[in-house]
Amino acid sequence: MINKKFFQKLKKDYGKQESERQQIISLSNIVLHDSKRVIFALHRGDIKKANKQFVEIENIIVKKLEKNFGYQRIIQEGSYRAAVEEYVEAKMFYFVITNEKINEIKAIKLNFDIYLGGICDLTGELIRKATNAAAENNFEEVIKIKNIINGILTELVEFDMAGYLRTKYDQAKNNLKKIEQICYEIKIRA
Repeated sequence: MINKKFFQKLKKDYGKQESERQQIISLSNIVLHDSKRVIFALHRGDIKKANKQFVEIENIIVKKLEKNFGYQRIIQEGSYRAAVEEYVEAKMFYFVITNEKINEIKAIKLNFDIYLGGICDLTGELIRKATNAAAENNFEEVIKIKNIINGILTELVEFDMAGYLRTKYDQAKNNLKKIEQICYEIKIRA
């Protein structure tokens, strides 16, 4: 009544999938942690270290993950999606720090939802940068950051985000309120 060869094939396929999953998780964790390191380097103004780290991250994504497993396979894994969302956040922060436009990343293939999540998270890093700038009495930088966050939210409000992305969008909206509060307090004290 039971086709043992069928179950053996299922077991083999399942084992292959699990092995791939573990490898994707392992490499994705490296991408995630290295992307966080890039963000910290950028906050310290270490552009050279950030550039070097981006090359390593992109090599892992393109030469190890995409090449070995294919884009359609890796995008299914939550660990990969979280890692590349952190990468997008780091890359967008890099664009801001280096006075480039927030724009498409050419080095790797990304879905729109990963871009949107990373861009929403970018506003949190910008708040951190603005807070540090305010502490250093660099009010011009605070105003510049406020304008960037405002510009991001002006674009994001055009999307009808739901679920996970809605949570990210709401966090970005709260970050706009935070930067407005920072600017208000600076103006009151001046």
